[in-house]
Amino acid sequence: MQPPAGSQVSRLPAQRPPSEQLAPPPSAPAPGAGVPVQPRRQRLRTILTVTAAVLTALVLGGIVGGYVLYDRATTPDRSAPDVVVSSYLAAFFIDRDDTLADLFVCGDGASLAELRALREDLAAREARFAVPISVSWGSLAVQREGDEAVVELELVISAYVDGVFQSDPQPWRFTTRLGEDWRVCAGARVD
Repeated sequence: MQPPAGSQVSRLPAQRPPSEQLAPPPSAPAPGAGVPVQPRRQRLRTILTVTAAVLTALVLGGIVGGYVLYDRATTPDRSAPDVVVSSYLAAFFIDRDDTLADLFVCGDGASLAELRALREDLAAREARFAVPISVSWGSLAVQREGDEAVVELELVISAYVDGVFQSDPQPWRFTTRLGEDWRVCAGARVD
């Protein structure tokens, strides 16, 4: 049926009785519902903890690496009989450092009295003549048998005296022994 002409129809929704009113639709769950959302502070704390752990690991790694490099750089090379004899002679004659020279000597007492006497004699001559005396050596010949090796070389004692170069070559023999590493155990002039 149509409404009579000239009447105004209200277009308002018809009201339903309370029993027919629709219930509001159930609210949809919020995104991420059921998963706890971390507060900002907790996230920041986690980031700082991870950063601190990484920095700590880097610092500790640097310390360990530095120690290993330092140890390698400061440990004397005693890897071969000729190396240990040459290093011992350099510490004993060139550096004149008994503490350093002792790092290359057998622990059970080395027989190096003749070499010490030579150094004392050279020091006395330097003082008496006011002339520096140097000690050098050439090639080293190694004869190895098991954990022992004999190293032969020629010590060259030289100095400038009154503008004239003088040198005295002396054959020497050193006995070395392998323990944890090579050490000089004896040294004597060969006649």
